[in-house]
Amino acid sequence: MPLWLDALLIVICALLIDRYVGEVSNRYHPLRWMGNLLDILDRQIINRESRWDVLWGFLGYVLVLLVFGGIGMLICALVRHMLIDVGIFTIGPLTISVGEIVWILVVALFFKVTFAIFAFRRYCAPVAGDLRRHDLGSASAKVQMMVNRQTKGMDLPHLTSSCCETISENLVDSIISPVFYFGFFGLLGAIAFRCSNLMDAMWGHLDKKYFVLGHFPARLDDALGYIPSRLSPIFVTLAAWLMRLHPRQSPLRAALAEHKKTPSPNSGWPMTATAAALGVSFHKEGVYVMGEGPYPSVDDIARCYHLIELTAIVFLLIITAPMAMIFGIHVQVFLEDLLWGLCGGL
Repeated sequence: MPLWLDALLIVICALLIDRYVGEVSNRYHPLRWMGNLLDILDRQIINRESRWDVLWGFLGYVLVLLVFGGIGMLICALVRHMLIDVGIFTIGPLTISVGEIVWILVVALFFKVTFAIFAFRRYCAPVAGDLRRHDLGSASAKVQMMVNRQTKGMDLPHLTSSCCETISENLVDSIISPVFYFGFFGLLGAIAFRCSNLMDAMWGHLDKKYFVLGHFPARLDDALGYIPSRLSPIFVTLAAWLMRLHPRQSPLRAALAEHKKTPSPNSGWPMTATAAALGVSFHKEGVYVMGEGPYPSVDDIARCYHLIELTAIVFLLIITAPMAMIFGIHVQVFLEDLLWGLCGGL
C-alpha cells in the first residue's frame, strides 16, 4: 500500500484501539516504567542546589527518550523489515501483505499508548454515579485520584467543577499534543512529548528538591505544549457547534480573554474554552475562577467528556491524519530504516 494510506490506517486503528480496548494495565504501561526509571535517577542525585542539576534534568530526558523511544521504534523496524513481504495479496489496485497489516497494528498500538481520549469517561462516569447517589465521600476519593488538590470535604459543585476541570485541562497534555507531534514526526514525536510531560509531572515542581532539576523538563513541556494548547480552543469551538451546544460566549473568544488565569501558560486555553462551550464556570479555591455560568452540574460531567472526545476526534481527522500522511509516516519509515541499518539488518 502507499505510505499515505498506511498513515491513515494507523491513525484510525489507534483511535479504535483507544475506544474499544482502552488503556494498557498500569502494571505494564510504559509510562509507569518511565516513572520507575526516573525514580532510580532521582535517587542518585545528592546535591539538589547545584546548577549542574539542570544538565541532569536534560540528560534524564534524553535517557528516557532513548530507552523508550528507541525500544518502540526498534520493534516497529523489526516488524516492518522482517514481515513486510509475508502473505502478499492484492485488493483491486492495492498490493498488501499480512506483514504490512501487522506493522500498521503495532505502530497504531504504540501510538495509542501515547494518548487517551476515552479514558475520561471511564474515570468520570463513576464519579457522576456517586454524586447522583449523594455519596460525596466516594466521589471525592475518586476525584482525588485525578487532581492534585485536596478533595476531602468538598461539596457537590466543587467536585463537579474539579472533575470537569481535569478533563478539559488534559485535552492538551493527554491528547492534542502527542497526536500533533505524531502527525509531524511519527511515533517518536508522540513519545518525545509524553516523556517531557511525564518528567514535568514528576520533576517540574517549584520546591527546593526539584527547582533546579526540573527546570529543563518543565520548560520543555511548556514549549512543546505551546502550539497544541493554542490550537485547542478552535477545535473545542468546532466540537461545541457539532454538538449544538450554542454557548452564550464563543469558546475561542473566552480562551483569548481568560487563558492567563491558570498558573500554567498552556492549560488555561482548553479549560476556558471548555467552560465557555458548556456555559459553566470552573473554580479552584484561591487560584482561579473562569467562565460566566454556574458551577457544572452532575450532567455536565458527561457533557464535558463527550465534548472533549469529539474535540479530539475532529483534531485527529483534520490535523493529525493529513499531517501524518504528508510528513509523519515518512519520518517514521526513515527512522525505522536508520535503526535497521545501525543494527546491521540483523
